[in-house]
Amino acid sequence: MKRKLIIIGVSIAVLFGGFTLSNILKESKKPPLKNKGISTATVFAETIKNSTLPLGFTATGSLEAKNRVEIYAEVQGVMTSPIGSFKEGAFYKKGKPLVAIESDVYRASLMSQKSSLQNLVTSALADLRLDYSSSFEKWNDFLSQIDVNKPLPALPEPESNQEKMFITGRTIYSTYYNVRNMELTLAKYNIMAPFDGVLVEALVTPGSLIRPGQKLGEFIQPTVFEIEAPVSVSMIDFLGIGQKVTVTSTNNDSKEWVGEIVRINRLVNSETQTINVYVQVTGKSLEEGMYVKTNIMATEVENAYELSRSVVFDKNQVFVVEDSVLVQKTIEPLFYKEKSVVISGLKDGEKVLTKLPTGAYPGMKVSIYEEQ
Repeated sequence: MKRKLIIIGVSIAVLFGGFTLSNILKESKKPPLKNKGISTATVFAETIKNSTLPLGFTATGSLEAKNRVEIYAEVQGVMTSPIGSFKEGAFYKKGKPLVAIESDVYRASLMSQKSSLQNLVTSALADLRLDYSSSFEKWNDFLSQIDVNKPLPALPEPESNQEKMFITGRTIYSTYYNVRNMELTLAKYNIMAPFDGVLVEALVTPGSLIRPGQKLGEFIQPTVFEIEAPVSVSMIDFLGIGQKVTVTSTNNDSKEWVGEIVRINRLVNSETQTINVYVQVTGKSLEEGMYVKTNIMATEVENAYELSRSVVFDKNQVFVVEDSVLVQKTIEPLFYKEKSVVISGLKDGEKVLTKLPTGAYPGMKVSIYEEQ
């Protein structure tokens, strides 16, 4: 029994000694106490210097001919244009025939109707001499001017309602307007170039049977072009018709042209909140479908500064450095660019951050980085 008590006492003493020694060793490994002080972060900043800045933007689009005509047939017949004509890329002068359709049968019908009109007027002249002698000469002159190979002359004006009723009863008016209608239809057998231009699409060839309503091709004027440029709604008040625009090539060949705004569409795109502005441009080396950039200078703002968009938070807040401490300030964003924003609200000489440090907060102690 005594032996057991001795063993238990020794064991307790060993455990207590080990525990005490372990605590002594842990205390000896604690790092030395540091001086408690406030840490200072190094930040990047720049000095504000307000000035007058231009507000502009760039839009990329393809050139489209301003004057473009889709050619459709209004009559039926066989295309009789010269073999080899009406090909894509062919140039036509204004007033020259683009498409000619066989019209001999229709022309013969027109000449027959003109002859009928001549007969009606001739048969009415005798009664006109007796009953309306004052009008006889002008109707006689009208008859002499009718030529089956030329357009009809204008109808004489009746001097009284009785004369008008007499001419109507002889079916002269109805026959005259029927002939005029046929003359207008005959003109549709030859489709003329409305301006100097190039055929960019040809869907028929000489010898093809053409039907009314059939599309024959597309004709453009390759000297005047338009570009569609989407513009933010907030900028539209700074733009106006006739405003000059710089147009540059996207091929990095330093070519530049001067255009002007000719139309502004007031319909807002609900998805992009933009309005389409149309720029007209002319010049050498411009081609249909060519991609170009439009550089539009909207206006100028005074007392403004341009900052990186990355340093603006909560839409209109930035940090400036005052007495080595970060101070939060409110700004007014005026115009957003792709990577920067034009702002107002900061004073000359203030130090604004150009890069936000991690965990930045008002009152944070900082030092501005300076290049050696």
